[in-house]
Amino acid sequence: MLQVLQNLKNGETEVLDVPVPGVRAGHLKIRTRTSLVSAGTERAVVEFASANYLQKALQQPERVRDVISKIRTDGLAPTIEAVRAKLDQPTVMGYCNVGEVLEVGEGVHGFGPGDRVVSNGPHAEVVVVPANLCARIPQDVDNSDAAFTVLGAIALQGIRLLQPTLGERIVVQGLGLIGLIAVQILRANGCAVLGVDMDPDRLALARTFGAETVDLSKSEDQLKAATSFSRGRGADAVLICAATSRNDIVHNAATMCRQRGRIVLVGVVGLELSRADFYEKELTFQVSCSYGPGRYDPEYEDKGRDYPIGFVRWTEQRNFEAVIDLMAARKLDVAALVSHKFAIDKAADAYRALLSGKSLGIVLDYPADENSQKRIASREYVLRAAVPGKVTSSPGVSFIGAGNFAARVLAPAFKQAGARLRSIASSKGVNAVKVGKKSGFEIATSDTSPIFADIDTNLVVVATPHESHASFAVRALEAGKAVFVEKPLAISEEQLESIEAAYGAASNAFLMVGFNRRFSPHTVRLLACLNDSEPKSIIITVNAGEIAADHWTQDPDVGGGRILGEACHFIDLARFLANAAISDVRSAEAAAPRSASLHDTASISLSFANGSIATIHYLANGHRSFPKERIEVFQGGKILQLDNFRVLRGFGVKGFSFFRTRNQDKGHLACVRATLECLKQGASAPIAYDELIEVSRATIAARTRLGRA
Repeated sequence: MLQVLQNLKNGETEVLDVPVPGVRAGHLKIRTRTSLVSAGTERAVVEFASANYLQKALQQPERVRDVISKIRTDGLAPTIEAVRAKLDQPTVMGYCNVGEVLEVGEGVHGFGPGDRVVSNGPHAEVVVVPANLCARIPQDVDNSDAAFTVLGAIALQGIRLLQPTLGERIVVQGLGLIGLIAVQILRANGCAVLGVDMDPDRLALARTFGAETVDLSKSEDQLKAATSFSRGRGADAVLICAATSRNDIVHNAATMCRQRGRIVLVGVVGLELSRADFYEKELTFQVSCSYGPGRYDPEYEDKGRDYPIGFVRWTEQRNFEAVIDLMAARKLDVAALVSHKFAIDKAADAYRALLSGKSLGIVLDYPADENSQKRIASREYVLRAAVPGKVTSSPGVSFIGAGNFAARVLAPAFKQAGARLRSIASSKGVNAVKVGKKSGFEIATSDTSPIFADIDTNLVVVATPHESHASFAVRALEAGKAVFVEKPLAISEEQLESIEAAYGAASNAFLMVGFNRRFSPHTVRLLACLNDSEPKSIIITVNAGEIAADHWTQDPDVGGGRILGEACHFIDLARFLANAAISDVRSAEAAAPRSASLHDTASISLSFANGSIATIHYLANGHRSFPKERIEVFQGGKILQLDNFRVLRGFGVKGFSFFRTRNQDKGHLACVRATLECLKQGASAPIAYDELIEVSRATIAARTRLGRA
């Protein structure tokens, strides 16, 4: 299928042919008929992408600080690689979509195949969207009009926060698409409206919708006009729909308002506020968040848990419905807002029109011809044809998952190690194509089933969100494939038991987990300085840093939490350094409310069968300027200290004092090479199966002892 993507590195807008996504639980699979380009958000993305590196840095100073910190801790080369990889990730464009339902995911009610719906899906021939971000379109609203629904919901949510009442006099600053829609909704609500802009054509449209106007291009005085408009009393409220870095927008809004007036920001403006502007009049100021309640809440959007209507009358979905109802009642005219129409394969021309500054509403149309029908029927895309008759001794490797870690670390490592990269799958298909092309895979797909049946795939690499690791590992084992699971192996005891059952039932089973740190040259050198005749005392400090509570890794059902998802690395490393079975696991966490609720600041104590002990401090409450990982091992009068897998120091170690690598080396490539070599030799995986299960079970025990989320 065709999909519009923006390259943030070189500024190019691409219309790429990618595999059709598969439907998921709680989602609708929709064939797109029309979509609308957002003149504000999408223009900002394209302008950012077109900027040079210095301009990008100036626009995001907080990211520059992060980069500087990463250089200090990880080194220059890995940091540059990380920045380039981040910019190289395709940005999916669009969020105003109209189409027909093809499939309904499990657990969805109220929709069926053939329904015409609006959604916040991107510019693509087929989209998969959470049901709570979709609304059915009445028969008397056409596709082109319905495509304005999502932008209309943004305007409507700002107005709801404004709380206008019949007869109030309200100023709308900025008459782009959202501003012009807001003018009409306010007029339908019985309000008088004064529109402020500097584009004569947009001002003329606002007048046709019943607004009075101020033309800034003619140096008309908006403050004087607002005084006259409000009969000298001051505007009851101001809705800011402008997009500018200027700070005087809010100041002007405050000046226009009456005492105890209201200001709501829908657009993006400078926010260096004057206290006096608000203090003397006791003004209220609020920023509106997108389409309404539910936005950015994964429980509502991804899991489909609606808010009770008695407590939250207007959610995202219900705002969509309200906007469509206004269109059906002919109280919202959006046809007049369309300035351009392009076919989807001419989307690059649409964005050039967008940047010209002479456009308003740009509509993309999607063909229903034979070629498009073939495209939307395929979930597989051939990236490069296999060479007929070519014989290779390299194992065929297929990936399930094409996220950031797979793209930046795993795929390049397997490529460098000489694997034949066969298929790569991602649920939406886009990442599979981008990563697949860059790394040299033969096939990109959004369907995992063919991978398990592929005779040319010897090893399946699982690099999906943690919740699915165990199920994909089981499917691969049952299909007779070798498996490499990017940690963790499982996030529950039940999942671990399912892997044990599949492994036990398979013949010549091969299971590997990406516990790469034990393969680092630093770890190898450290271990060479120790012996197994005396117990070791191991201290591992992980300055993990804080991540948002709503990040997928923090979700106990998806990521399992950071102890399961990340601390497992260090439990494995301690097990490797101790070189003995884990005999006891204990854990305790910080009592701070955030840490205790997320279980991401904790100490894990391990005891080993040979008398060794290890303490792992996994800490989310530190500072990013401090090295992320420090390993210290005490044994028989010797101390070895490893900082961030760059510098290893020895104290009291005969013949060794210092080892440094130019850049951080956590052993990813060595881990992959060891895996492929074992496959070629027909040997067992580099880490013994019993050890993988032992470490996984110990990690689950450590997390369980911290309490259940």
